[in-house]
Amino acid sequence: MKTVVIGAGSDLGVHIDGAHLGPVQLMNDIKSFYQGEEMLLLQNESILKSRNLSDRRKNEYEIDNYNTKLYNMILDKMKADYFPILIGGDHSVAAASALASAKIHDNIGIIWFDAHTDYNTFDTTVSGNIHGLTLAAITGYKNHELRYFHKGNIIQTSKAVVVGARSIDDWEKDNLKYSGITVFTDQDIKEKGLEVVVEEAFKIASERTKGVHVSFDLDLLDPEVAPGVSVPEFDGLSEEDALTINKLILKHLDKVVSYDLVEFNPLRDKNRQTEQIALNLLAQIIDGVQKKYKAQKF
Repeated sequence: MKTVVIGAGSDLGVHIDGAHLGPVQLMNDIKSFYQGEEMLLLQNESILKSRNLSDRRKNEYEIDNYNTKLYNMILDKMKADYFPILIGGDHSVAAASALASAKIHDNIGIIWFDAHTDYNTFDTTVSGNIHGLTLAAITGYKNHELRYFHKGNIIQTSKAVVVGARSIDDWEKDNLKYSGITVFTDQDIKEKGLEVVVEEAFKIASERTKGVHVSFDLDLLDPEVAPGVSVPEFDGLSEEDALTINKLILKHLDKVVSYDLVEFNPLRDKNRQTEQIALNLLAQIIDGVQKKYKAQKF
């Protein structure tokens, strides 16, 4: 198997500008060490973006068009036996990556490392930012408009895990209540320990599945540590915590079939703090994936 890094340069899912520049910045950074077979960039260009917080469906049509192209790009690469590493972009791009992986592998789990659960619907969203509806769309809870491009199985809620949530809207909590999704909050991490929580997440997402899609949102980290995100939430994880998560992901790499790193916003970064953390995380994952598949050749 080969590796492909795909830059998903879109920030249509959030009213804040800048996340569409994250993939360009990070892909330039990794050129110095990336030894994979291919790098692709799908940039959101020449679209008049709505930033109207009272519009619950802002940029819906544009996001569907963009994600359709992204989904097909990822599908083509996975059919050609590539392991996709997606660099976002806001978290709405994960609808394309996670569902493409579900299409190829038929039955997968998902671990959503995020300060938010992203389980709103068009009826419950307060901001109308579609990146907050993505996990609901991926797991088949309403939001079918955000997966028109997908003809295949959705990811079962019983195999979906959120890790690190610390900002959940009140109506969103109602959506989650009987969803079957497992949510580990920041408080769970404090009480149980990060390693225990991540190990449990992999156990849930990988049991009786054909793999796990990992989606890592940089707003999981505290904004004092990683300010370069569009929607920061205080009391988040440290850089050391993020690297620990990556080590645990690599420990279970035999189960991981696809990986996202999203929401880096260079316009909000300070002294390139977030960029450096994102680069470190990507370097770990890329190195781990390449070593794994080189070993399989022998």
